[in-house]
Amino acid sequence: MSLRANLIRFGLRTLLKRSARPGRSLAATRRQFAMMGRFVPRPPRGTATIALDAGGVPADSIATPASRADRHVLYLHGGAFYVGSPALYRDFTWRIADAARARVLCIDYRLAPEHPFPAAVDDAVTAYRWLLEGGATPAQVAFVGDSAGGGLTFAALMRLRDEGTPLPAAAVAISPWTDLALTGASLRANAAAEAMLAVEILPPVVAQYLADADPHHPHASPLYGNAAGLPPTLILTGSDDVLLDDAMRMADAMRKAGCDVEAEVWPRMFHAWPVLARILPEGRAAVARIGAFLDRRL
Repeated sequence: MSLRANLIRFGLRTLLKRSARPGRSLAATRRQFAMMGRFVPRPPRGTATIALDAGGVPADSIATPASRADRHVLYLHGGAFYVGSPALYRDFTWRIADAARARVLCIDYRLAPEHPFPAAVDDAVTAYRWLLEGGATPAQVAFVGDSAGGGLTFAALMRLRDEGTPLPAAAVAISPWTDLALTGASLRANAAAEAMLAVEILPPVVAQYLADADPHHPHASPLYGNAAGLPPTLILTGSDDVLLDDAMRMADAMRKAGCDVEAEVWPRMFHAWPVLARILPEGRAAVARIGAFLDRRL
């Protein structure tokens, strides 16, 4: 682990993790993330970011000079289904576009509690179908998501498969949240080591996202679904990630179902570390790994 990663771990625990506590109002949390969004650097010159309507789903389209017009990545952001936006990810999505030599469509899917499950799944499915209707071929589309967006990636793929829609060529899940029943042992084992995600906020977040839905529903918790037929997938997680077990159990389920899956546990990395690629050497290395995987598959 780099010296910078150690310093960032300390800062995250002090400034972010401790502020994410149960009982904090939704409005206060969203104000905090909106303030953070104002400090997210803009993409470098030459990057084109266009706000558009993806079949009724607000989204940003991101392309760098390296992006090919015929390659597409549908990006599903994290945020535990109640916070997050394309703007908050603008320093990360251009890196994925550049590394994968693709256009990235980062959707602003609907959030709970105003829009509980399955609104986010509906929006991901709608955006993918919008890409296909616009001329994208499944063989040149990939899904990428982090945290809640990683779980949403698997959920949307299962839904699309079950409805008979041709699936994309590949998927990447970064620290995916695949079990909303919260049974993973790493939720307890890594609670102290984790730098990014406070475990204690998860039960109330699950309750507001699911409303009255079953946490074992495969479109809410894809760990409990049938993984057969899902596309080649790269799963990245960290040894200190509280969702380590969510990632690794999902990888095991995919292998048992006959899927092509590559799962990597990065030593001492915390939840969703690649999104900090600007300041974290391990984040930049992860972006390069994702780009190489997608470049090979698309």
